[in-house]
Amino acid sequence: MKKKERHQLLRQLVQQSVIRKQEEFVDILQKRGIDITQATISRDIKELQLIKVPAKDGGYQYNLPPDMNYNISKKLSRFMKDAFVSVDTQKEFVLIKTLPGNAFALGALIETANYQEVFGCIAGDDTVLIICRDEESAERFQRRIISYI
Repeated sequence: MKKKERHQLLRQLVQQSVIRKQEEFVDILQKRGIDITQATISRDIKELQLIKVPAKDGGYQYNLPPDMNYNISKKLSRFMKDAFVSVDTQKEFVLIKTLPGNAFALGALIETANYQEVFGCIAGDDTVLIICRDEESAERFQRRIISYI
């Protein structure tokens, strides 16, 4: 697993689960078939700037830093209302046009959201190319994006 994919997975885990120790990350990833060491997890935690916050049932758990712990849907909705120009689909590709200077941020939001339909995306200055898993996923993703407008 590549570092970027692992970081994305770790972000998801801290948002969905109560993780108190680095060893818990290791256990979860190893159960998913990902060979990882505690030392790698330790580096990832530093790079992701994960913090420990009080858990509801006592003790502490890992969490995203405050500036990363935002509602992606709200941010995406606001972004689409402010910078969206057009969207089109061809086979498994979705092309989103934005106002100049906005596409890179939109691409980052889409990747952070980790939509199942999306295989990956490439962003430039005013265009985001989203590569979906198949034609049906592209159509579903286009409907999802339009719903934010």
